[in-house]
Amino acid sequence: MNLFSLIREDFATVKKNDPALHSTFELFFNYPGVWALLFYRIAHALYQKGLRFLPRLISGLGQFLTTIDIHPAASIGHRVFIDHGVGVVIGETAVVGDDVLIYQQVTLGGVSLTKGKRHPTVEDGVVIGAGAKILGNIIIGANSKVGANSVVIKNVPADSTAVGIPARVLKRGFDKNPLSHNKIPDVNKEIFEYLIKRIEVLEEAVETGDSKHIKEKDHNLDELYDNFIHSMD
Repeated sequence: MNLFSLIREDFATVKKNDPALHSTFELFFNYPGVWALLFYRIAHALYQKGLRFLPRLISGLGQFLTTIDIHPAASIGHRVFIDHGVGVVIGETAVVGDDVLIYQQVTLGGVSLTKGKRHPTVEDGVVIGAGAKILGNIIIGANSKVGANSVVIKNVPADSTAVGIPARVLKRGFDKNPLSHNKIPDVNKEIFEYLIKRIEVLEEAVETGDSKHIKEKDHNLDELYDNFIHSMD
């Protein structure tokens, strides 16, 4: 696919995926993500031809106008949608696959000063929530989700959900609808709820001494805890 076809596809992706878009006219003023990709596509094409200063100049102009920083050497696939986009950073050796959805304040950053691959690889169909930081030469598997404000420093398997600081990988809570962030579980809340219920059982055991009833509640809590632990990698 040539450069102009890629640019047309980027604009068409917004029309297809954003229900908030009511007219083509809005693309020119309310979608910095698509304009950042426009500057990136041009800069990347020049960078691949061996030029260095001009692509960085174009990239800097795009960053100034959109507040989105994409290094021209990064690899970005088809139908990528940067929604809202303010503050997104995509580093030099980052690889972004097809049909990836990226929200504002996301960073695909490096943690090493050495040359070579030092930024993340994001495979096809991934959704990255607002404020998420994905750091280092790690892989986010296809069709996975990264929760908002999560900090990911380890590989995430395909079809998984990563949440928290540092991010923990969940085997549940995954929904194929890219906008269903409300389906991502709050693991910190769940463990606190478990601890509160455990304390209630202990207090009841001290006060009543009803061992049979207490054992039933304790058994239910053990099952809840086991399910919680086995839901994470």
